[in-house]
Amino acid sequence: MIKRRERLLGPAYRLFYDRPLNIVRGEGVWLFDCDDNRYLDMYNNVAHVGHCHPHVVQAIKKQVGILNTHTRYLHNNVLDYAERLLDKMPDDLDVAMFSCTGTEANELALRVARIYTEGTGIIVTEDAYHGNSHAIAEISTEDNEPEDRSDYIVTVPAPDTYRGIYCQKDAADKYAEHIKVAINLLKKRNIKVAAFIIDTIVSSSGVVGAPSGYLRKAAEIIREAGGLFIADEVQPGFGRTGKNFWGFESDNFVPDIVTLGKPMGNGHPIAATIIQRDIIEKFSKKTGYFNTFGGNPVSCAAAMAVLDVIENENLQKNALDVGAYLKSGIKKIAEKYSLIGNVRGSGFFLAIEMMDDRTNIPATEKASEIVQRLKDFGILTNTIGPDENILKLRPPMIFSRENADFFLMGLDKVLQEVRYD
Repeated sequence: MIKRRERLLGPAYRLFYDRPLNIVRGEGVWLFDCDDNRYLDMYNNVAHVGHCHPHVVQAIKKQVGILNTHTRYLHNNVLDYAERLLDKMPDDLDVAMFSCTGTEANELALRVARIYTEGTGIIVTEDAYHGNSHAIAEISTEDNEPEDRSDYIVTVPAPDTYRGIYCQKDAADKYAEHIKVAINLLKKRNIKVAAFIIDTIVSSSGVVGAPSGYLRKAAEIIREAGGLFIADEVQPGFGRTGKNFWGFESDNFVPDIVTLGKPMGNGHPIAATIIQRDIIEKFSKKTGYFNTFGGNPVSCAAAMAVLDVIENENLQKNALDVGAYLKSGIKKIAEKYSLIGNVRGSGFFLAIEMMDDRTNIPATEKASEIVQRLKDFGILTNTIGPDENILKLRPPMIFSRENADFFLMGLDKVLQEVRYD
């Protein structure tokens, strides 16, 4: 299968694990391979309310048997879902524009920001990921080098208070000051700033989580310079952090634009760009927007069912409670193994940073070994961060204490086996 994949799909595609898995079935928090071995999914946030959730499956089956067509016709599913989604947002964010992927949602956000501000400059955090179209790949700084970026893209340090350049109480202020530096750099290049975009839990930099006040200060600085604040909620949104329904709610402010993606349809292709009305009104005077299948009736049925499940099964509270239980268990394990340098995150979005305590350098190889051994134990996760030394945990929102105990048992066993020399 690997050789066939390389021949048919080409060499650019990537696979997880030294010995890749052939996954054929999913159910709840579990994935099953072709030999019916089951694996606890600790990584795949696309299946937000669990793989093949019956309510979501039934909603898709029902609507696909009635109608699925493009969005230039009227359809209640699109309007009903938009209304329900906007009810989850602050009042000022009152327009929903649909697409199929988070990449498209972010692409539209940049288009809108540039037309509204009449600028082109984009400021983004280092080691960020926002998608894979040409424009969005350019600002996905984890995948490109500075010399490969256009002049209108400037990076600022990820607000990491564990191994970053600022770890003190005033870290939020100091990190935010770098946005001013970036704005001035764009000015020297005769480029007007259009937007600052950030994944609100700063996932690709290692789930560092912005220090309190950083997002709000960043919004103040970018707006003073005439730009917009874009909150990328593709990963932290829909209650994943437990404390809030959206990541930006961790700070007391309202973004100008919010982008959503893969979790909103539990894997069915739907995404959204949520915008303040005055911004989109200026955009609409210059150009129109349509997306052939963005927000089609079937995708909206899936997304509506996801909201049903989140609310009916009280999954945000589940993320808060079970996430705290899981994090506490990991911290107890960290007391036994000096390889774990830091445990952070909230709800069902956690990170375990592996550090060599003798040299205080990232334990990249050890982290990779742990991922491979966890897979053999029946647990799926992977590494992130600029040094690929951080385990990222994003289980489905239906994850239970029993599931957490299984993970903790596996992590403890694997750490016993990992060699420290």
